[in-house]
Amino acid sequence: MDFCYLCIIHNWLRTVQDRKFTLARPLTRLAIFFGVVFLIFFVVDSYIMPRYVQQGKTTKVPNVLGLPLENAIQILADSGLIGKKAEERQDRQYPVGSVASQTPMPGAEVKFGRGVYLTISGGEPLAAVPSLRGRSVRDATFALERAGLRIGPIQYEISSDFPANTIIEQQIPESTMVALGTKVSVKVSQGGPKEQVVVPDVVRQPLTEGERRLLQAGLRIGNVVYQANPDLLPNTIVEQFPRAGEIVPAGQAVDMIVTRRADSGASNEN
Repeated sequence: MDFCYLCIIHNWLRTVQDRKFTLARPLTRLAIFFGVVFLIFFVVDSYIMPRYVQQGKTTKVPNVLGLPLENAIQILADSGLIGKKAEERQDRQYPVGSVASQTPMPGAEVKFGRGVYLTISGGEPLAAVPSLRGRSVRDATFALERAGLRIGPIQYEISSDFPANTIIEQQIPESTMVALGTKVSVKVSQGGPKEQVVVPDVVRQPLTEGERRLLQAGLRIGNVVYQANPDLLPNTIVEQFPRAGEIVPAGQAVDMIVTRRADSGASNEN
């Protein structure tokens, strides 16, 4: 008896389950149908209809120069246009990664959906600083100009290691990448320390004799100033600068005051 009841209950549960499955199948199909309909509506409303409605209409190209690429593309999209990255070039006007030029130009009247090609800035053009140490100022100037750079302020200093007029030191090390047109300052050798000489005494000497002695000592004739002096013969040296006995570099100029006739006009010689 119990066995029969169990069989009846088992059969009833199976019948209920079969009915639920049968009822669920139409519901599933209905859900899929509505999902497909919604997807089609979304595509038509968002993509197909706007293009159909805007077909033949025009819009002005917005100005996106100087903007980052992503921002530029978004602004163009808001205007119904398609931003496309074209190429990258060196440009000193716009920062790295920003739009350096666009085609069509800002303000141009174009159709909706038109592509706008964007050239991206790679930053300011750079040049490698050449090696200048040991070169003459002339050669260094040419080397810098070939690299798109310029010679900067020049400082001179005494050096026993470098010949006169050659570069001892450069402000910007070689191979450093710098902007085109950058000035490179340098230090230039004046040569080794000059020989020191003792200034001879030429006071009370005739001018010609004094000049001979100065030149023989490795000095130069500086300014010669004439003064009237009735007590001494004309063309007699009465004063000298630097004075006798001073130690000066070879080639130093020596200025002199020389007598003239009392009745002649004052004159200066260099």
